[in-house]
Amino acid sequence: MTELKNVEAELSRFRIRLWAAAGFVLFCFGLLLYRLVVLQVVRHDDLAAQAENNRIAVVPIVPNRGLIVDRHGVVLANNYSAYTLEITPSKVDDLEGTIDALSHIVDIQPRDRRRFKRLREESRSFESIPIRTRLTDAEVARFTAQRFRFPGVDIQARLFRHYPYGELASHVLGYIGRINQREAEAMEDWPDEDRANYRGTEYIGKLGVEQSYERELHGITGFEEVETSAGGRAVRRLRSNPATPGNTIHLSIDIKLQALIERLFGSRRGALVAIDPRNGDVLAFVSKPTFDPNLFVDGIDVDNWKDLNESADKPLLNRALRGTYPPGSTYKPFMALAALNTAKRDPRTIIMDTGVFNFGGHAFRSPENERGGAMDMRRAIVESSNVYFYSLANEMGVDLIHDQMSPLGFGRQTGIDLKGEVSGILPSTDWKRKAYRRPEQRKWYAGETISLGIGQGYNSFTMLQIATALSTVVTNGQRYEPRLVSHIEDVVTRERRQAERATLDPVPYKPEHTALIKDAMYGVTQQGTSTRVFMGAGYASGGKTGTAQAVGLRQGEKYVASRMDEYRRDHSLYEAFAPVDAPRVAMAVIVENAGFGAAAAAPIARRVLDYLLLGIYPSEEDILAVQQGRGVAPTGQPRKVSDVPLPLGRDAFGGTVTGLTADALSANGIPVPRATPAASAPGSAPSSPEPAHPLPVVPTAPASAASVVMPAASKESP
Repeated sequence: MTELKNVEAELSRFRIRLWAAAGFVLFCFGLLLYRLVVLQVVRHDDLAAQAENNRIAVVPIVPNRGLIVDRHGVVLANNYSAYTLEITPSKVDDLEGTIDALSHIVDIQPRDRRRFKRLREESRSFESIPIRTRLTDAEVARFTAQRFRFPGVDIQARLFRHYPYGELASHVLGYIGRINQREAEAMEDWPDEDRANYRGTEYIGKLGVEQSYERELHGITGFEEVETSAGGRAVRRLRSNPATPGNTIHLSIDIKLQALIERLFGSRRGALVAIDPRNGDVLAFVSKPTFDPNLFVDGIDVDNWKDLNESADKPLLNRALRGTYPPGSTYKPFMALAALNTAKRDPRTIIMDTGVFNFGGHAFRSPENERGGAMDMRRAIVESSNVYFYSLANEMGVDLIHDQMSPLGFGRQTGIDLKGEVSGILPSTDWKRKAYRRPEQRKWYAGETISLGIGQGYNSFTMLQIATALSTVVTNGQRYEPRLVSHIEDVVTRERRQAERATLDPVPYKPEHTALIKDAMYGVTQQGTSTRVFMGAGYASGGKTGTAQAVGLRQGEKYVASRMDEYRRDHSLYEAFAPVDAPRVAMAVIVENAGFGAAAAAPIARRVLDYLLLGIYPSEEDILAVQQGRGVAPTGQPRKVSDVPLPLGRDAFGGTVTGLTADALSANGIPVPRATPAASAPGSAPSSPEPAHPLPVVPTAPASAASVVMPAASKESP
């Protein structure tokens, strides 16, 4: 049976479908038109800016770090340019396989792998991390020929920090290192302008002057606008704003004197601080043993870090800044001044020194070599009478001693321009209540006061504090904050400005009181404990020897150095100032576990004063005698300081160089931080660094291996 179709109904349904399809097409075109209007009209400016940003890359230009020079302009820290082989982990699929393949082209040692692993843990995956630094030209050429095989690996031209003197003055200079995670988080709180100045910067000052004057040394980051292709490869440079190099930091220390002092210590541990009492300039700042700051610049390897960190000598400890010791008999002149200032004792009062001071059933004894007898204040200082100062401490009491010593700077930071200074311990009843938890420990016992008079007991100070206190006394109460940086030189204008220092109120001492103390300390060098050391000196100086116990002795126990381990032996201390009539130097020195103050510390002080006041440099024979603890008055044929050359140093590539000043380097065509190399654009070949020509290198003094250990406070034997 034939089915009849309704043609009209079929056509109607077709027309509806046609119009629906046409409407859908028109709707889609409408959407496209709407989107076109939005993109081309409404968001035109925004999208045009984005397109421009995609076309143009802004590359930060890291500035040259500023130089650090000594008081005569000798360069102590500089920069050099070199190639580094760097890997961006996020762009490499098989990291270990890539490193293995690279090792067939470039020499990669196990220590390089360990350092890379540590740096990778501290960095983000999209940051490039060096696997090898200081590539040779041959290595650069070999890798360049094979670059296509290693996506995510590239060669960069970088500036590196270099310390040509190596271990010399390392605790003063400090070092720079890669910014770690903790420092990066701290930088998030910086003002936007300061944070922006560190874009592209991977290194920051970690210790010493490098850390304290980071903002001055860093400079101002520049930028470069580079047009890039769709693949991110640089096409051309559009414009650039050059970086401003960091400023030059001028220290107040003389590096030749610093080298001499470190040689005089030899392999012994200790510290020395010498200050100009007229203005607070630090003339020498020594901590022994030292370390090589160059080890930290590229990231120290595990073996070297273990050697430094686990050494019993603690070479990383800045003893002058953070090493605290009982001052021993060097405390006695300050005790005498406190007695005069409070009228607790007349200088003519006689105290009979029988060798023993009895208090509360305990016998406080003097060393067997003390003369004893009738002691007035001057003789007690000259002959270092323990009994005189035992009785004085008992009369004054701990809190009065604290109140008199605090204005001199004991027990608080001096304000020196280095970070990390410790306060030490200037005991008082309030201090003990806060320092201990158990009730019986928090109570101050009268017997604890006795040992304070001879610089033992809880007393614990740095050599910096003792030198600063002595400076205050010899200037009749005038106080200055000690400063290692004398002035800062603007790298652009060449103008120099003084380093900031706070003005401190003077301590109101009577001139006749400070005159008596200075005269007594002068007597120490004429008929006292340091007479043999200062025999024949061409100037009048004042001083005081000290012998401080590193460990306490039981009641009745006799001290015999030869029967004790080295680290348990007494420390040797000496404080000095000169000339007596118009002091230009105030100094404190300690040689750890070296015994009597006149045997080890005083001979070093004598050579420093000879250098500063007479321009005399000791003979090699004399230097050896002092190193071995046999030094008294100088022996052999001394030399003029001006005739002694700076020791030879080494450049970043191991070459030997002589000391040069920044001005001499500039005159010889060696670049100093006055211009900055342009950074490579993203995706482009690295720009060639300036010839691998290290900047100023200064001689490095033969640094001896030394050791370091923190002493325990206890009673003293002068």
